[in-house]
Amino acid sequence: MTTPTSPTITFIGGGNMASAIVGGLLRQGHPTGAVQVVEPFDEQRARLAQLFPGIALLPGSSGLQKASDLVVWAVKPQTFKEAALASQPHLAGALHLSVAAGITSDSIATWLQTQRVVRAMPNTPALVGLGMTGLFARDGASTADRALVETVVKTTGELVWVAAEAQLDAVTALSGSGPAYVFYFLEAMRDAGARMGLPPDVAYQLAVGTFVGAATLAQRSDDPPQTLRERVTSKGGTTYAALSSMAAAGIKEKFEEALFAAQKRAEELGREFGG
Repeated sequence: MTTPTSPTITFIGGGNMASAIVGGLLRQGHPTGAVQVVEPFDEQRARLAQLFPGIALLPGSSGLQKASDLVVWAVKPQTFKEAALASQPHLAGALHLSVAAGITSDSIATWLQTQRVVRAMPNTPALVGLGMTGLFARDGASTADRALVETVVKTTGELVWVAAEAQLDAVTALSGSGPAYVFYFLEAMRDAGARMGLPPDVAYQLAVGTFVGAATLAQRSDDPPQTLRERVTSKGGTTYAALSSMAAAGIKEKFEEALFAAQKRAEELGREFGG
């Protein structure tokens, strides 16, 4: 029997993001008997069974063992509509949380015939409990619904609510896709370090440690990033030389253009797969 502290949570899709949330829930003491995952691929269900013994694993939503208090949609944008229409008859009365990029809450509410919809834009550091998630709730989601979503999402890291759904496309561009930008710069720092004569593994260790340290310093500081940058940039010094080179190449402007490209693609996904 479901209690207020152990709602039955059903995941439609059992990939990396679902695994991150399930793992976070179980680490926080959520009972395995109150977790169901619908995953059509046999190999992935077997992997989940090894990772999370005791949770219910099903090839389709028609076999759900318990009524769902919360349904987490962790499917690809292009398969969301088909999965939603097939699953809707088996999910009556549930709150719905989507982690699919781009798919609007209007589309989700139409497909699932409910206004109790929250959209989330998480990122992959959720896999290690350091995720950053943006959230938007439709008016049909109650204060209690939002609180339940927060309880679930906080198991994977930090969260922020946005007031307008369109802002989730910006969240997607900044934090949703953001880990890839960090990995991109880590690659460049590793490769440059190797060209300078360092062993690649040493260069990579230096790069990762620098990102972790700088991000932690920014997180703990009340100063804006430009102030933090200026403190390590002596005019005529090595950092000044690097930043001057980046400025001359227009790196900041190009990087901002890349973020806008990601935002535009998030908007396009909603139009492509939200009909």
